[in-house]
Amino acid sequence: MKNNNKLAGKKVLITAGAQGIGEAITQHFIDQGAHVAIHYFSSATNANQLKKYALKNGVKAIAISGDLTKEADAINLVEKTVSFLGGLDILINNAGSLVARKMLHEMEADFWHKVMDVNMTSMLFVTKAATPYLAKNKHSSIVNLASLAGRKGGHPGSLVYATSKGAILTFTRALSTELGAQGTRVNAVAPGLILGTSFHNTHTTKESAAKTISGIPIQKAGNAADVARAVLYLASEYDGFITGATLDINGGVYNM
Repeated sequence: MKNNNKLAGKKVLITAGAQGIGEAITQHFIDQGAHVAIHYFSSATNANQLKKYALKNGVKAIAISGDLTKEADAINLVEKTVSFLGGLDILINNAGSLVARKMLHEMEADFWHKVMDVNMTSMLFVTKAATPYLAKNKHSSIVNLASLAGRKGGHPGSLVYATSKGAILTFTRALSTELGAQGTRVNAVAPGLILGTSFHNTHTTKESAAKTISGIPIQKAGNAADVARAVLYLASEYDGFITGATLDINGGVYNM
């Protein structure tokens, strides 16, 4: 692929960048000639395969493990990224999980805090650590992974997950205002049903997926590449006037 674009040579950090949507995002950045730092928690094998793929394609890559619900790990991730890549242009906050389905009557404080920490607090820690380095560039970008659940409330049992993803939508808008003066654009994507990922393989039954697809205007589910292309679109400098926005990727289920 020709690297006649402004992503070539950019320095990118992708959290949870070694599986599912994150893996697709990482591959797409590599294909565009960007240098990547691939964060992972439990996907060491995939992370190292992506690193080899990057090197084969002539770009720098490093795989870094860490539990991003711990601020020290988030700071370590950013510092290792900057040290290896020589700076930071783009941050992709992809890490997150449903963890498990629990209804309100089953809710325990520990579970609530765990899901909020995985999806929201981790994003805060990484973004806080990364922002001073992003500020050193004339143009820099953050893209946060939200969810259709943050728009519509999700399916039963996803109360905390949907709440955290809704918080990411607001976090994105607020952060875009705060970081605009330093030249950092902040946007989000909100994927709907994206099959072929560990998330839906774990938490969505075939029956549930089929029922959801029947209600999608274009009558099909999305895939990880659909999300990756949208992330690159928002991250690139082609669209430097877009900030504080959320791009919905759901086949028309939610279009407000």
